[in-house]
Amino acid sequence: MTRIQEPEPVNVQLSHELERRQQQARRNLMKIVEGVRYLARQGLAFRGDQKESGNLSQLLKYKATGDAELTSWLKGPLDFTSPELQNELLKVMANTIIKEIVSEITSMPVVQFAIIIDGTQDISGVEQESICVRSVDADLQPKEEFLGIYQVSSTTGQNIAKMACDVMTRLQLPLSQLRGQTYDGAANMAGRLQGVQAILRKEQPLAVYCHCGPHCVNLITQAACGASPLVRDAMGLVHELGGFFNQSGKFKLIFQNIAKSEHGSTFTSLKPLCPTRWTVRTPAIRSVLKQYESVLMALEEMASCSSPETSAKANGLHGTFLKGNTVLGLLMAEDLMGDLECLNTSLQLRKQTVSGMLEAVDHVKTSMQVKRTEEHFDVLFSKATAVATKLDLQPIQIPHVRKPTKRYTTTTNTTGHSICAFDAYDVIAFRHMMALIFL
Repeated sequence: MTRIQEPEPVNVQLSHELERRQQQARRNLMKIVEGVRYLARQGLAFRGDQKESGNLSQLLKYKATGDAELTSWLKGPLDFTSPELQNELLKVMANTIIKEIVSEITSMPVVQFAIIIDGTQDISGVEQESICVRSVDADLQPKEEFLGIYQVSSTTGQNIAKMACDVMTRLQLPLSQLRGQTYDGAANMAGRLQGVQAILRKEQPLAVYCHCGPHCVNLITQAACGASPLVRDAMGLVHELGGFFNQSGKFKLIFQNIAKSEHGSTFTSLKPLCPTRWTVRTPAIRSVLKQYESVLMALEEMASCSSPETSAKANGLHGTFLKGNTVLGLLMAEDLMGDLECLNTSLQLRKQTVSGMLEAVDHVKTSMQVKRTEEHFDVLFSKATAVATKLDLQPIQIPHVRKPTKRYTTTTNTTGHSICAFDAYDVIAFRHMMALIFL
């Protein structure tokens, strides 16, 4: 006889159904987590003006193609895609990554590390301090990891030092094993009495302070370029031209058409100079030098077919770019900043070492020493003269020297010393700039 199978009790059926729904929710939640992780890794925004137009929503819709279970889940009342859940998932991921970073440091036989702190204001004007930690692995290879951005109420050395200690305590990084600290040269960071480095060294004398290498290079570049009025004014013109290019759609179209006809697909857009980072200005200067003739033609056309205000600005820029001195100033700036930009890039490598930094500095010093010769400046001057002749620019002129007043002269028949443009800009401008780098 065939035995009739008895149905499962109701409580067992309910338990199985609950388990099935839990597994379904877990699978769909993991798909949402994967989408959040992908967008976070790529640095993409999660939400738009409306939920349906956000990147996460569109990514999940794409993943739901051919996935009936995910499609049905997203249409339900609880889809686990709210902004609050997105932020919570991001926090969990961030904490997990930071714990792994700290675990790699503290698991070493000898725990030693250094911290790097830099601050700036966000778009809302709130001061934010970024903290990185630097250590070495078992093979003595340097590692540099970002730990997060932390808000501070004020930027005093005492307050920032307290924040740094709180972060290390919370992440279980022992202050007793801190061996280095790197900041910029601001008084609140590098001050010998109330700076962050001084306060931390009171707690841990072995935490050696080192001024940020790229920041030093940036300061050197700023001082060297600012010492020459010729270079300073030429770079100011590039900045004005880049701003004019971005603000005027008409000028942008005129320049692009002319540049494409002259250079084809190799033309580059004009950009203003970065206001704070001097070591990233070389591409903007090279773009102007490479397309100098196109710049002149575009400014000339813009000066004759625009509103009075725009025409006046274009005409003023055109007149200044017609001077051979401008070409010489840009060539000097490019020649000076090219090596310093390469040095800055080398110093910012995450796996850079102290010996590597010193070697890179020695290479740049050797290159700069070669440029402190009359022969090298003759190459720049000849190149500027050739460009001025080819484009029919004004000849390179010596800088104006103000005559001394009569009461400072020893004789009524004073004659000025005759000096050519080459000697004036070689000694007064170029070599003086190079000398500042070696101070």
